Amino acid sequence: MRGRRVEKGGGQDAQALGRRRGGFGTKVHAAVSGLGRPVAVVLGPGQDADVTHAPARLAGRRPAGVVADKGYDSKALVRLIRGRGAAAVIPTRTNSPAPRAVDPDLYRERNLVERFWAKAEPHRRVATRYEKTAGNHRAFAHVASVMILLQ
Repeated sequence: MRGRRVEKGGGQDAQALGRRRGGFGTKVHAAVSGLGRPVAVVLGPGQDADVTHAPARLAGRRPAGVVADKGYDSKALVRLIRGRGAAAVIPTRTNSPAPRAVDPDLYRERNLVERFWAKAEPHRRVATRYEKTAGNHRAFAHVASVMILLQ
C-alpha cells in the first residue's frame, strides 16, 4: 500500500487528541476525594467539554457529594449524581432558566481539585504531553498522582 499512511493505535480519537487554541492537545480530567487525593484520572481530547467526562470519573463510585464548577451544569449529570444518592453541589450557569440552590460552605471544597492540579503541574510530563500514545500519557498522570499521594 504505497502512498497511504496507516495510523497505528486508532487515530486521534483513540489517542485522546483534539484541537485546542494552540493546536492539538489533550485534557487530563481528575476526580479527587474529600481529602484532596486523586481517585480517578481520565484523558479526553482538547475540544471536549469537561462535563462529557464526568460519568467516567464517577463510574464505580458512590460519593456522598459531588462538588464541581459551572462547566459541569447539566441536568443529566445532576440526575446521575442524585440517582446515586449523592448531593450535587454544582452552581447553575448564569443563563439557566431554573437556578439551583448551592450550599456555599460545601462549594468552597472545590479548591481541593485546584490544589491537586497545583501539585500535579510541576510534573512536566503531565502538564505538557510528551508521550505519543494516550496510554503512556495516562500512565504518567497516574505516576504524578502517586507522587502526590506519597507527599
